Amino acid sequence: MDFFARQEEARQRSRRLVILFALAVAGVVASIYFAVRLLLVPSLGTAGAGLFHPPLFTVTATITLLVIGAGSLSKSAELARGGAVIARSLGGRPVQPNSSEPRERRLLNVVEEMALAAGIPVPGVYLLEDEPGINAFAAGLTPDDAVVAVTRGALDELSRDELQGVIGHEFSHILNGDMRLNVRLAGLLYGLLVIGLAGYWILRIFGGGRLPGSRRNQRGSVPLLLLFGVALYVIGYVGVFFGRLIQAAVSRQREYLADSSAVQFTRNPLGLAGALRKIGALAAGSRLRTAAAEEASHFFFADGLERKLFRFLSTHPPLARRIARLDPAGAADLAVAAAATVPDRFPPGAPAGVVGLAGAPAARSVPAAAGRLAAANLARSTALLAALPPALPAAAREPLAAQALVLGLLLDRRPEVRERQLAALSGSLPEAVRGELARLETPLATLPAHARLPLVSLALPALRRLSPAQYDQFSQLGERLIAADEQIDLFEYALQRLLARHLAPTFGKRPPAPAPPVALADTRSEIILLLSALAWCGGAAGAPAAFAAGAAELRFLREAALLPREACGLAAVDRALDRLAGLPPSARRTLLTAAAATIFADREITVAESELLRAIADALGCPLPPLAA
Repeated sequence: MDFFARQEEARQRSRRLVILFALAVAGVVASIYFAVRLLLVPSLGTAGAGLFHPPLFTVTATITLLVIGAGSLSKSAELARGGAVIARSLGGRPVQPNSSEPRERRLLNVVEEMALAAGIPVPGVYLLEDEPGINAFAAGLTPDDAVVAVTRGALDELSRDELQGVIGHEFSHILNGDMRLNVRLAGLLYGLLVIGLAGYWILRIFGGGRLPGSRRNQRGSVPLLLLFGVALYVIGYVGVFFGRLIQAAVSRQREYLADSSAVQFTRNPLGLAGALRKIGALAAGSRLRTAAAEEASHFFFADGLERKLFRFLSTHPPLARRIARLDPAGAADLAVAAAATVPDRFPPGAPAGVVGLAGAPAARSVPAAAGRLAAANLARSTALLAALPPALPAAAREPLAAQALVLGLLLDRRPEVRERQLAALSGSLPEAVRGELARLETPLATLPAHARLPLVSLALPALRRLSPAQYDQFSQLGERLIAADEQIDLFEYALQRLLARHLAPTFGKRPPAPAPPVALADTRSEIILLLSALAWCGGAAGAPAAFAAGAAELRFLREAALLPREACGLAAVDRALDRLAGLPPSARRTLLTAAAATIFADREITVAESELLRAIADALGCPLPPLAA
């Protein structure tokens, strides 16, 4: 099952989930109606004939649905503010990208390697400092706002291989759409919980014996109100109980899939199995101290609650069963020796040396690579990071130096163009950034072209730490550099797209709005424009054949003609991509195949073409790992 099939499956799961919760809500509505009808209405002297009273049912159902809906929407809106909000609500603190503390540096290295291998922005990293148990979670609605968090116990007790297995598990949740599903689960459950809370407050207000003066003459109705409060309390929590049953059934299957994906990513089942075994041996296990543990249990790597009586409500499979799938020989014995001491320095896990651009793959293999956790990609990203001049990844992790790094990548290597660009920055470039730019000039001059976009991805967490004023200044400097060379090349375009999509929303400059849904056949003109632009990238001589190769992947384009080069400006491509982002997953797979076929028509792929293809895939919401190793 590829990325697009998993995305389609995630949409279907969400629909099934809504249906199941709708049934639970219907049961709650019916129960509250009968409580109102039997307890409150007779006391008011308005009882009608028969048990079912349509006007009363309409009013009761409307109020109940509004309360549940308001509760669900408020919780969903709170969680939709990004993974960082969820991490902080659970007691997490951000781990700074430039941290030099050995255990934190090891964690950051693992996250960076995996993000580059998966083709997604490097997520923010959080540490749950006050949690001694071994656990972790990923949160956010999309890979763009995702964070990864680990407990202090996980950081201290796990070896690098075990930590890599746990982080690989969480990356599977990021790529499979499980984070969005988790947010919906939390929102729907909270809506049901609000009913129980309403009953609790009725009991608290009317059960204390202290009534406002205007209510002292209505004491006869108080016992009925208390009974109604009890009914609401019971109905609400029974609804939550069934909601948690649904949640548990959905979550357990996702955990098995995430375990499997983590092993596929790391090719080391013993790493993940070792982490699970250490959970079984540790006194604190995977338990969480936070008061929000039950509400957020389905976000975590392992069950954060100690359930002795209600294990069937666990959102995670039993440890022994998960270990048996990973390491059958060691499943019976959960005992493990004390965690190995974490060394002060962590050697790189891959040989140095950057391999050149990989051979052009078959066009149909490109969609298969999207969102795929592959061990080969992880090995390449590890090797790429190990081979970079040390000054560059270090700069990518510092907010000030990261600005200079990105600006330095935009500087042209032709002296006359470079002079024009630097003149355009005269008087507006802060001295501190200018100094960093000069310091990075030499290592940037030796940077392989295919390492540019991965390095920018590495810098995103540090750039998110800029103040709004610093970000505005940084954006303006970048725009001036691009304009100064009087052309926008493919790398500059890819860089602009990456920053606009993954950085600007952090500062409220371009709030991410979902593209309107659109069918593939309704985007004919946009697809022709996109394939024409890609065809011209390979040179004028091969453009007609390249366009024909891409159009052949789409039946309704068999008679289409290549557009003139002047009609394929990058601004027009931008507008086309904004509309194409509304395609369903299966159509995006087809479009990505056509784009790859266009680029690969000449049986070779340049770094510029690789960067453009990744920018297109990114705009379509399809994380594509680097085609250059």
